[in-house]
Amino acid sequence: AMAFANGGLPVTLLETSEEALRRGLATIEKNYAVSVSRGSLTEEARQKRLELFKGSTDYADLADCDLIIEAVFEDMVVKQEVFGKLDTIARPGAILATNTSYLDVNEIAASTSRPQDVLGMHFFSPANIMKLLEIVRAEKTAPEVLATVTDLARRIGKVAVVVGVCHGFVGNRMLSARGAENEALLLEGATPAQVDKAFTDFGWPMGPFQMGDLAGLDIGWRNRKARGLTALIADTLCEQGRFGQKTGRGWYHYESGAREPVADPDVEALIRAKAAELGIARREIGAEEIIERTLYPLVNEGAKILEEGIAARASDIDVVWVNGYGFPIGKGGPMFWAGLAGAGKIVERLEYWHRRTGRAIFEPAPALKRFAETGSWEGAGGAP
Repeated sequence: AMAFANGGLPVTLLETSEEALRRGLATIEKNYAVSVSRGSLTEEARQKRLELFKGSTDYADLADCDLIIEAVFEDMVVKQEVFGKLDTIARPGAILATNTSYLDVNEIAASTSRPQDVLGMHFFSPANIMKLLEIVRAEKTAPEVLATVTDLARRIGKVAVVVGVCHGFVGNRMLSARGAENEALLLEGATPAQVDKAFTDFGWPMGPFQMGDLAGLDIGWRNRKARGLTALIADTLCEQGRFGQKTGRGWYHYESGAREPVADPDVEALIRAKAAELGIARREIGAEEIIERTLYPLVNEGAKILEEGIAARASDIDVVWVNGYGFPIGKGGPMFWAGLAGAGKIVERLEYWHRRTGRAIFEPAPALKRFAETGSWEGAGGAP
């Protein structure tokens, strides 16, 4: 809602209860007050933006909206219920968008009588600050709907990338590949701090474990449970009420509300205990191995995304990762960096880890092999 108001557009904010609505509007007011105190927003501008908000708990108040964005939690049944209601209320020609991070936009669109008007608008948190917007083109999304939303993204100051439908789209699908070996690295001998240091030394603003604590470990836990998945160590931490910075403990310990992560002996003891239970002999793991088992699968998943036409070009993937996930801009994004690092080397090391582990994330994609041979991603993908 703030992203659109910041772009000068009037916003109706729909909530499920008056209490939730009051809480949401109070958060918006607080956020703008902080901007004024920092000098990044004038008091006059703050008042003008606040005047653009209208709060409601009645779906009927959305009847005249040109664009409606659903942002409920990641549950397909709940999203379909919301879109069913929107279908009966929204005016003809209104664009219906979902802010889903992972779910099938085609399935969501099918819960309406107007799938041509439905697409994904995946904002990145915090949505009023982060620049990236993944625009998810569903199977039946009309071209004029896609064009309208792409233009609108520019009007509200976002960097838009059009992507196709798959689980996690471009960014989160590749993020899953990047993090697939995280717990294995811990069980085999690394610590969260060692993994995070390998990332920050590479140029990332923070590593995956510190990022998890910042976002909240309970978010991933809830998503895993919804999909019937498990993560041995992370699930145990969540069962202990360790959700990250908001609870003072997660992968790290945080002193009395501080944001600086402190290595926690309890977490390291838990990792050693779980490794012993599984009969895993721990060893020293260096930064180079950490990069090979995290960033090489990231590139490989990007190559698969190109093959499937989920992204139209390699540079689109780079835009997603530089603007939404903190990939160091000086390295140009994962697909560009693959050329700098040596795609042949990446293929060779992926093949090594695939032989050693048998895991699919390490099996080199044909597009990556071609890139290693030709030095070009051209021809690897297609329009999503």
